[in-house]
Order: sequence, then structure tokens, then C-alpha cells
Amino acid sequence: MGEVAVGSVVPSCHKSLLPPTGPQFGGGEWKGKLNPKWQCSVLIFGSKRQPLAIKNQIEKPATYSSSISTDIPLYESPVASFDQYLEDKPRVFKAIFPDKGRSQQLNEEEWRIQMLPIQFLFLTVWPVIDMRLRYKSKGIDYPPGVPCDITNVLELDIIRWKLEGLDDMLKPSHFTLGVKGALYPDRRGMKSRLKGQLQMSISFVLPPVLTLVPEDVRRDVAESVLNRLVENMKLKVNSSLLADYSEFKREKPKNLV
Repeated sequence: MGEVAVGSVVPSCHKSLLPPTGPQFGGGEWKGKLNPKWQCSVLIFGSKRQPLAIKNQIEKPATYSSSISTDIPLYESPVASFDQYLEDKPRVFKAIFPDKGRSQQLNEEEWRIQMLPIQFLFLTVWPVIDMRLRYKSKGIDYPPGVPCDITNVLELDIIRWKLEGLDDMLKPSHFTLGVKGALYPDRRGMKSRLKGQLQMSISFVLPPVLTLVPEDVRRDVAESVLNRLVENMKLKVNSSLLADYSEFKREKPKNLV
């Protein structure tokens, strides 16, 4: 922004708060005291010799979360258990994220995913996430909520992320995306069941251009976005993953021949 001529504005906040003087105001000294709460609430651009600095107010990050669980029948094969299926992490990942054009494998446990665009308020962003899949067994370092007597569990976790599609003015000064999930077979009852849990959370500070959006509107939109994402993940587990496991069971006897 350009500078404003000194003569066109009040050059000092302190001078603007001085009491008026002159015969029309009694001519005497003003005996009252200035209220210390009186402060300048606008930024006045003075000359370079007398700059005025105003401390910016730091907004606390807003955090929103959504969680979901799945519990459906699991029909296993004696020669192709679901434990064996979960050990094949690339196959499990492909079943959950079938679009090869939007994902790439980084190493044995990690994949990078270009997510579909997410609309939030007036913004459209393209999150890029790095997801890690870890196969765990014998109750060692299980995720919270998974019983220790479960034979095996596949843990999902987002370890890195970035937002694409935003210019500098619209980028939040703080943004955190968290996704944690677990998938496992539960054979403790009369019949085997496939169980899973997924929790997704976001934490951010809105850019200044969006700070006037009411908090209740922000919350409704954020929770709606998160709910759609976790519901989509659950749908893929309940359909794509089980369909691929059925194919895995058909393939296994052929491999044993």
C-alpha cells in the first residue's frame, strides 16, 4: 500500500486523545484522566520518521473431527485367511484407492495420494497426502481401541500432507490434517467379523479474508466435508476391499497347485 500524506491524517494516536483546549472549553487544565483502555483500533500510515505499529491479534486454530466404524460379517477361507490378505499391503492399498493415476508407492509402507478436490466455504483445495500402512500382530503396538487378543491389524496413518490450488492470500497460516484408522478380523464370537475404525481431523487458522465467516458456519461446513470423506472410506472398505478379498480367496487355491 502507498503512503498517505502526513497532513491528511492525524499524525499521532496520542495527540488525537488529548483533551480540547481554548476559551470555548473553559480555558483551564483538564483535570480528568485518560481511560487506559482507550486505544487506536485502526492503522494510520504516517511519515517514515514516525511509523505506527499495531500488534496483530493471533487467532487460535479451529479443530474439527469426524469418526466412523465398520462391523460386518467376514467369510474366510481355510486356505486364504484375511490375515494373509492384510499382509499384502500394496494389494490392500489398491483395493481402497483403485485410481492409479492419483497415487504412487513411495516405499514398502508409504503411498502418495492426490485426493479429489475439496470445497470449503469459498475455497477449492487439492490435498496431497502421504499415507502409511503397517501390518501388526500379536498385540504389539496396536492402535487405540483395538483389543490386544486380536490376531492381526492393519494400521492406516497420514504422515505428511500439503494443500495445492491456493494462492498465498488464501493459504491458512496453520493447517493440520490427521487420519488414523485400523482394520482387522475379529474371530472372538461365533462367526468372524471385519471390524475397522477411522478418525479424521483438521485444524486450521482461516486466512484474513475469511475470518468474518461465523464460527457456526465454519463448523457446519468442516464437519460436513469430514463426514463425506470418512463415509467414502467406509464404503470402499465395505465393498471394494471385500470384493478384492473374495478374488484373493479364488486365486489362493490356484497358487497352491
